Amino acid sequence: MTDRSVSRGRSNRRRTRWAAACAGLALSLTGALQGQATAAVPDAPTPPRPPGRILDVPLAATGGLLDPEASPAGANDWSCRPTRKHPRPVVLLHGSAANAFNNWSMLSPWLKQQGYCVFAPNYGGTPGSPFQATGPIAKSAREVATYVDRVLKATGARQVDLVGHSQGGGPTPRWYLRFEGGTNPAHPKRNKVRSLIALAPSNHGGSVSGIGTLTTKLGLNPTMSALVGQAWSDQMPGSEMNQKLDRDGDTQPGVRYTVIATRFDEFATPYTNNFLTPGPGATVRNILIQDICPQDISEHLSLAYDTNAAQLVRNALDPAHAQPVRCGLSLPVLGG
Repeated sequence: MTDRSVSRGRSNRRRTRWAAACAGLALSLTGALQGQATAAVPDAPTPPRPPGRILDVPLAATGGLLDPEASPAGANDWSCRPTRKHPRPVVLLHGSAANAFNNWSMLSPWLKQQGYCVFAPNYGGTPGSPFQATGPIAKSAREVATYVDRVLKATGARQVDLVGHSQGGGPTPRWYLRFEGGTNPAHPKRNKVRSLIALAPSNHGGSVSGIGTLTTKLGLNPTMSALVGQAWSDQMPGSEMNQKLDRDGDTQPGVRYTVIATRFDEFATPYTNNFLTPGPGATVRNILIQDICPQDISEHLSLAYDTNAAQLVRNALDPAHAQPVRCGLSLPVLGG
């Protein structure tokens, strides 16, 4: 070996050691800045974080416009059979004026990677339109009921878990649970749904940062609904739909409810309207994402692409194996 080769080898080794040291320092600083510095647990398996990428949201939004009927990656494999580890299929319900592809292109493939059977319908809109979940809440709930029955029949499962965003985590699944056969109050063990996990749900209406309050006071909600769909009026605080839905309490016996809200919600406002009060036989966990990850600045839309929230979803799906959330920075609109 020549002196030049020896010198080059030593130089490469120094660069390797320097790169490793820098990488270690970067990880340490990232952990400190993002609240990820937690004590290591020997031999404890650590589930992977969701793959938060800066282009996820714009790519999903573009795909949802170009092909509104497309399923997000990982979803709607009708040959999927639940396992002993994950015995319940997960049904993802998108929000108002969204669709399955643009709402769930991060969470769907990640849950599939974790071993879940994942299903994601479009509902509440004209077939082929990119803007779904705009129709009356009661009608949307009936569509969800039909879809859940199809999932149960195809998979052979006894129950499903619902994960929803905005309308899809709030009034539509709650209407399905109460009025469209999702639960059996006399025999809760026969419920078709075990858990409802909601991201920024409009459970008790949302004022859309005050715009809805103004349209309500001016009597303009019928006009708004004629333009953007009945779901607008139905989701206003104090609407006829909300009054009927809330009349006998927020929950149904035998269902586990998890609400994940953000302080920076600009649609389901005030964000405290997201939260539920448990009734007999139900459990509720209300979570403000900033209480878990103070640096999280996701708002209403980006919460579906928030990797911190996704870890909370996983914990709610499998509470017996819940893991501490490894917090990362999550941004408005883009998530992370």
